[in-house]
Amino acid sequence: MTPSPPGTKVVDFVCQACGETFQLKSQDHPFGRKVTDAAYEPLIERIENASVPTFLFLHYRRDRWRVRDLFLVPRHFFLPSVIERRRRLAPTARRAGWVGCNILLSSLPSDARIPVVRDDVALSPQIVRAAWKQFSFLGSANLESRGWMVDVLACVRELRQESFSLAEVYRFEKRLGSLHPRNRNVRPKIRQQLQALRDHGVIEFFGSGRYRFIPATS
Repeated sequence: MTPSPPGTKVVDFVCQACGETFQLKSQDHPFGRKVTDAAYEPLIERIENASVPTFLFLHYRRDRWRVRDLFLVPRHFFLPSVIERRRRLAPTARRAGWVGCNILLSSLPSDARIPVVRDDVALSPQIVRAAWKQFSFLGSANLESRGWMVDVLACVRELRQESFSLAEVYRFEKRLGSLHPRNRNVRPKIRQQLQALRDHGVIEFFGSGRYRFIPATS
């Protein structure tokens, strides 16, 4: 990867081999539920026009100059709903009126966080690539369709179980309705997203309203 030209907004690095763009967030302590990012509007614009980069989240050990953990969040998981607008800077501030943002990692499904280094150990490239490829189909979906699928997936993952029922997913009807207020047929939309996840090999249906996740393969 090579650094992007000075002054480039949102993008920090570009892969010369495939053209993939990246933004790096690094710190000397583990990442929590939200991560402070730069300006709000440029990031939202890139999400809406499908040019948002993949984000790299690097936790390093200052005492040993060593990477402790590194995970990436592919660009196709980024939605306006996971970006929190921060307060506009006061008129007395050096950058008066500037509006920053936070990335809400807690709003993303666990599948969005792909580990590359965990507890000082680098994972196999095959494992990382398999996790990336499993959801690469999201990149070809429009923002609305992608939003529904990612939000339903996040709700299902919140159940913290490999198999689940349609009735259990319906418990998130109110939340999904608030995330997508223009849609008044939330339950049919939930079923549609589960069918799409099934068609893409993420989950399988085994009768009587029951589903289970299919492990990623290299």
